[in-house]
Order: sequence, then structure tokens, then C-alpha cells
Amino acid sequence: MTTTYSETLHQGYGQRFDVEEVLFEQQTDSWHLVIFRNPIYGTVMALDGIIQTTERDEFVYHEMLTHVPLLAHGNAKRVLIIGGGDGGILREVCRHESVEHVTQVEIDQSVIEMCKTYLPNHSAGAFDDPRTNIVIADGMEYVHQTDDKFDVIISDCTDPVGPGEVLFSSRFYEGCKNLLTEGGVFVAQNGVPFLQQDEVITTRRRLSPYFADQSFYTAAVPTYIGGVMALAWGSDNPALRQLDLATLTARYQASGIKTRYYNPQVHQGCFALPQYLLDALETA
Repeated sequence: MTTTYSETLHQGYGQRFDVEEVLFEQQTDSWHLVIFRNPIYGTVMALDGIIQTTERDEFVYHEMLTHVPLLAHGNAKRVLIIGGGDGGILREVCRHESVEHVTQVEIDQSVIEMCKTYLPNHSAGAFDDPRTNIVIADGMEYVHQTDDKFDVIISDCTDPVGPGEVLFSSRFYEGCKNLLTEGGVFVAQNGVPFLQQDEVITTRRRLSPYFADQSFYTAAVPTYIGGVMALAWGSDNPALRQLDLATLTARYQASGIKTRYYNPQVHQGCFALPQYLLDALETA
């Protein structure tokens, strides 16, 4: 009999994975983490009934959460990552040779070590990059205590339940805004709006006091079911969201980066939002 894992993020609807082998499992008073092998998606990591990342489709999420803000900015030297213990965002940031320094703030060192062991291709050696500074700390506390400044801030956090909830708060967004250099960009994962519409409305309201231009862009990540995923965008420069294709293409080619999902055409088109999402955001 085949063992299965069922995601429970949405009440009344979900997805099921065949489990070939459980690689790691830990249950505490606060959470349940499991890493297993699936015949379609390879290694899968799930936390409290919610799929966090898979070996097969992680590149979509990590490329879009990284290359869109970095290439829109055009001259990012210092990058801050909040969360992202699997190392996927760090891997993509480090592919930009123009980036001189990247700080990653992860609350739990064991998450990094676990992902190095079971999902090594996510980080692909990026934790050892000399430009990388790993800080084991609470993300909320860090953004309000550090004096460092960054050109791009990427919040790669879990869904807004439990410990990850504070990383969707007004106080967190305020802290991030204060760390950005002039013309800087803040981005964050923001769920699947077809099924989590309240999240994007709340985020829009909470971002608006701190960023002159706040919106969302989208990416189609197969295991984040329910339609396209929304990625939050905050900047004081509206022009960064409206770059022409020639500029994006020139920056992409100059970077020398080879991608599997991201390209300049996808970049330009990802800010075009479906009407149901535009209608929902009008209420914000």
C-alpha cells in the first residue's frame, strides 16, 4: 500500500503526494516537519501540513523572487534575505556577480543544516560564497536593530500563520523600508490570491504607508496550487515596475545568468495582474 501525504493548507481542498521514502521527520509541541521523496517532485519539504518547497519546481519561485527585483533595480550591490533557510534565494542572488554583499537572516541554524543535507541543490554551495553573511536571528528583531542598508530586500517566509505571521505585519514592513537605500526594492511571497485573497488585500494596506509604489507580480509555481502565486512588491520608484523590454533584455544578457523560468518577457508580463486580483485590490 502506497503511503501518501496530504496538504491541509486550504479547508475542503488540497493535494496529495505519494511518499516513496521519508527522509526526515520531526514533531515538536509547536510544529511538524517532514521531508520525503515523491516520484514526480523529487524531494519535498512540508511544514505543518503545508508544502514549503520541492526539488522539481523550486526554480520558478526562487528565480522570480530574486531576478525580478535585482534586474529591475539594475545596480543592486547589497541584498538582504529574510528567511529562506533552504538556500534557494541565496543561490540565485549569488549568481549576480554585481552583488557585493548578501546578508541572510534565518531564525534557526538547524533549518540551514537540514536543507544542506536533504536539499543540497537548493543552495548549491551559496552558503560558502565569500559575499554571504549568515545571521541566526529573528527577522523582525533584525530589521529593527541593524544599521546596515540594502538595495534589495527579499522576504522568503512561510505563510502568515504561527511564527511566520509577524513577517506580514506593518511593523516588519516599516523596518524593511528603513533599511532600504534610495530607490531600493522590497519583495515577499504572498500566497495564492485565488484562494488567499484576504492576504493580498491586507498586505496592500500594510505596505501603502511605507512605499509610494506597492503592488504584486505573479509566478506559476506548480506545487503552490490554486492559480498563480502573488509576490508582493514595494518601492518608492514606480518606474522600476514599468521597465521596457530592451532595458530588461540588456540587463539580463549582461548578467550572464542562465535561467529556467525567468526571462525578460516573463519579467515584463508578470506585473500584469488578473482582473479578479485587480478588483480585490481596489477594495484595499
